[in-house]
This record gives sequence, C-alpha cells and structure tokens, in this order.
Amino acid sequence: MSGASTFSSWFHAARPKTLAAALVPVFLGSACAAVDGKFSPLPALFALLFALLVQICCNFANDYGDFAKGADTPARLGPARAVLSGWISPRAMRRAILLVSALAFLAGLPLVYWGGWWLLPVGLLCLLACLAYTGGPLPLAYNGLGDIFVIAFFGFVAVAFTAYVQCGYFPPPVWPAGLACGLLATNILVVNNARDRETDALAGKRTTAVIFGRNFARGEYVVNLLVAFLVPVFLRLQGFGQQVLFPLLLAPAALMLARGFLRVRDPHDYNPYLGKTAAFLFAYGLLLGGGLILCADL
Repeated sequence: MSGASTFSSWFHAARPKTLAAALVPVFLGSACAAVDGKFSPLPALFALLFALLVQICCNFANDYGDFAKGADTPARLGPARAVLSGWISPRAMRRAILLVSALAFLAGLPLVYWGGWWLLPVGLLCLLACLAYTGGPLPLAYNGLGDIFVIAFFGFVAVAFTAYVQCGYFPPPVWPAGLACGLLATNILVVNNARDRETDALAGKRTTAVIFGRNFARGEYVVNLLVAFLVPVFLRLQGFGQQVLFPLLLAPAALMLARGFLRVRDPHDYNPYLGKTAAFLFAYGLLLGGGLILCADL
C-alpha cells in the first residue's frame, strides 16, 4: 500500500478491528431498551451509524494528530499508520476528518426526532471530544485523559443514549453495562499505551502508561477485566434473570488473555493483543446483550 490513497489505504486507516468499540455499546444500549420492551430498530440503526462514523473519525484524527505532533515516527512499533507511511497525505486526511465528522452529524441528526433537541449538544460534544483526542490545544491522549475519554464516550454515553432514543429515558441497566463496555474498550487503548510507552514519552505524549509506568498499564488491564466480570453479578443481584451471567462463560478466555498480557516484555509482542482485546470486547458485549434480551418481556 505505497503511494496513492487507495481504498485499501483508507480501509486500513479506519482500523476495522477497533470498530467493536462502536458496535458493542449500541448493541448493549439496544438490549437495555429491550429489557423494558422498548426496542426500536430505526433509532438503533441511526445510533449505530453515528457510533461507527464517530469511531472512524476518531481513528482518522488519531492517525493525523499523532503524525502532526511527532508521536508517530519510523520507530513506531504498532500497526502502520496511513499518514506516516505516506499512503494518505496530511491534507487528504484533514479533509477526510471533516467529511466523516459531517457524515456523523447527519447520521445522528434524525435521533433528535426520538430524543429531543437537547441531543444536539450531546452529539456535538461527542464529535468535539473525538477531534480533541489528539488535536487542539489540550489533546486528551497527550495529557493522561485518553482512558477517561474512552470510558465516558465509548461506555456510558454510547450505551446510555442508544437506550434513551428508544425508551425516552435511561433504563437502569445502562450504567453498569456502560461501565463494563467502557472498561473493556479502554483495554484496547491500554495495549497501545503499554507498547508505545518509550516512543510516546520521547514525543511528549503523556499517556497513563508514560505517567505511571508500564506496570500500571498491566494492572489497569487486569482490573478492567475483573470489574467487567462483576457487572453481570451486580445485575443478577439487582433482580435480572440468570441469563445476564452469560459473560462469565468468558472467564477462561479472560484468564488466558490477562496472563499473556502480563507476560509480555518485548513491546513488539503487544500487537497481537490489540485484536484479541477487541475480540474479547465483542464477545462480552454479545453475551451480556444477549442475556439482557433474554430477560426482556418482548
């Protein structure tokens, strides 16, 4: 993929493996709506389109922002970046960021019909936070706020507002489900931060791994997994059916994932855990969402 900005270059820049972080919260939010018998496919579809486009916009902005700020260099250990590799020019990427932002806004606009005009500032805040992740005067990822951003927007906000546009209110399961989703999505970021700790530090990118060390990142990864497994138990104690315990079936996979991640010493060896962590998020979301749906009185 050298030279021209081909379809494969843009597809790579969109980072399809990370799109689980957009798919899962919409599914969970819809499952939370289904619990109250409020599932509505049309607003769920627009919420999904909005979430996917925001995720792609975030990926494009991250690709461009890290290149512009010097965090991405030829010494980069992770998957190749489109702008750094010369597949896509900085100018083309800036235009793509604006285009995808506009498409996300248009995709989210119909949600106002179901959720009210006050959703407009919520949607705009999502887009601004996405652009501010690696851009602007105070980029979140460069100031130790990337983890909080992911938990907030790809966890609580995405799950809760997907349910809201279907129910007209926030059903109680959205908060624990949003927490689990946000923490597991954050683990994708944790893998990146642990791998890139040295190069990020040289570039002045103060991720939590840079601020607190790689051992902190390892601990964060495991704690996020543990808390995610407490969520189904909490929901069961709150009176939901035993189907919400389906994610506990993933305990052996989580143990293998955590053990493997903790044993990594060569930064290059973190890369396989990006796909594995995203796949785990996807599987967890399917099981928790499926369990909630089975609890629903449809």
